[in-house]
Amino acid sequence: MDESVLYEANPSMFKNSPVYFVISVLLIAAYGAGLIILLVWWIKCKGTKVTVTEEKTILRKGILSKYTNEVFHENVRNVQVWQSFFQRILGVGRIGISSAGQSGLEIDVTGISDPDRIKEIIDDHRE
Repeated sequence: MDESVLYEANPSMFKNSPVYFVISVLLIAAYGAGLIILLVWWIKCKGTKVTVTEEKTILRKGILSKYTNEVFHENVRNVQVWQSFFQRILGVGRIGISSAGQSGLEIDVTGISDPDRIKEIIDDHRE
């Protein structure tokens, strides 16, 4: 059975931490070090992806090496959403998902767009 993708996103750089982003850009003009900071941050964001299907939520991390974690919605015990004031204004936040089989968060991603939508999708597809 093919699963349809209901949500897929990479963490956002600017929206997640606009102050840090602006400081990094200013460091480019001042010392050039900001370019390295932004490049590493960009690679980290592009190397992280959250995919939500009808059956599971998948976290993939890495460019050269890969880490994948899947949590089936039927096993989800807890979904946590955190948003600072600025993150709420910009529509991003942090989402944490834990299942009945683990004691901690299995999926924990910050800077993801519309974390409430992810929570709603998971809640709609839990049994």
